[in-house]
Amino acid sequence: MRIRASVAVVTGALALTALAVPAAQADGHGNLAAHVPSLSKGVSSFKAAPSVAAAPTDDAEGDTQITSVTVNAGKDIVVGISAKKTFTVSVTATDPSGIYDAFPMLWHGPDSQHADGAIGPDNLEDDQVGTCTNVNATTATCKVTLVADPYDNIYSNILAGTWKVWVGAAGNDGDYVIKDAYKTARVQRASKLTVNASPEPVTKGKTITVTGKLSRANWDDLQYHGYTSQSVKLQYRKKSSSTYTTLKTITTNSTGNLKTTTTATADGYYRFSFAGTSTTPAVNATGDYVDVR
Repeated sequence: MRIRASVAVVTGALALTALAVPAAQADGHGNLAAHVPSLSKGVSSFKAAPSVAAAPTDDAEGDTQITSVTVNAGKDIVVGISAKKTFTVSVTATDPSGIYDAFPMLWHGPDSQHADGAIGPDNLEDDQVGTCTNVNATTATCKVTLVADPYDNIYSNILAGTWKVWVGAAGNDGDYVIKDAYKTARVQRASKLTVNASPEPVTKGKTITVTGKLSRANWDDLQYHGYTSQSVKLQYRKKSSSTYTTLKTITTNSTGNLKTTTTATADGYYRFSFAGTSTTPAVNATGDYVDVR
């Protein structure tokens, strides 16, 4: 795991300071940020959090309700080794007085009080509140842009997989609601898949050798490494067709490499296809054309 230069508290809490209910209407409700999960990262080694769960941090005051949360338009969040992954979380909430604001963040770990990962806005100063659009007098949808950064909050492979979504919403009358784990979302290590079919051209009925490699992002060292012992399909489509059919399934070796053979039948494209896992997205290699004579 990469080492941080210093220990830092990385949470959505800083961004949530603006989600506190309006001062003139707060009536002592306090700052919602106090309920947000916290995270210490940058330590020289990772130690698993205690298995005993902390007390729940769900909280509510009054009749504010969260009715739906959508993360990255319902798609998995795929992070590579260099570029930041920016995505939107939409929170729809309702209150008889109307919605003042809503704010989400993602956290990873056994429970929110022992989180080992958190994804919030890139700029805590500029993105402290959601961009809210009123659906009607009582309901609004607030959108917040979150950033997963392999140079910052996506710091280790231990973070691949299921994350939980913390979300809070505040009404115009000072009421609020907090959900510690409203739903889940998946953060995955980006994948790559290559293919090469040879010889080219080839005589009909002769053997074609197809090679390739399945690799995925390693967040510990910011490199791509072979994904071992994974089932991958060899697929083929005729030159005149737009549909691939599966010829066989093979397994990546100890370095993620693939090698198999097939018989040349007609001009067409060969590719490898990987179905994906909980930590790594599905990927298809770009088809390699073979001229059969």
